[in-house]
Amino acid sequence: MYCRNCGNEMDAKAAVCVKCGVPVGKGTAFCPNCGEPSNPEAVICVKCGTSFSAAASGAKSKLAAGLLGIFLGGLGVHRFYLGYTKIGILQILASLCFGAGAVWGLIEGILILCGSTITTDANGVPLTD
Repeated sequence: MYCRNCGNEMDAKAAVCVKCGVPVGKGTAFCPNCGEPSNPEAVICVKCGTSFSAAASGAKSKLAAGLLGIFLGGLGVHRFYLGYTKIGILQILASLCFGAGAVWGLIEGILILCGSTITTDANGVPLTD
């Protein structure tokens, strides 16, 4: 994850940039996904394709993702909600073939709620509490 204000690489769990002190998600000069300089009026990053409007419109809920993982994790619903479609499909296949997808989703849901894994959505936007 990169600071939108100064382009400094940041820890995914950081609340503010240690270089410039700006809160996560604030600023328009750099892509939060790849750190490439961007035009403040740009809608997407020309290097990685990240949508700036999706990042600016609001983050996904950590509570919603965690509960989806606990209750519907076998179907990968929490992964689809966060934009990780390939892993969501893998969880569906694991559930259908081995029955392990439900346990996988349950564990991930708990870990999301604890804040120890999956702290951002597929666009690199941190999950909200």
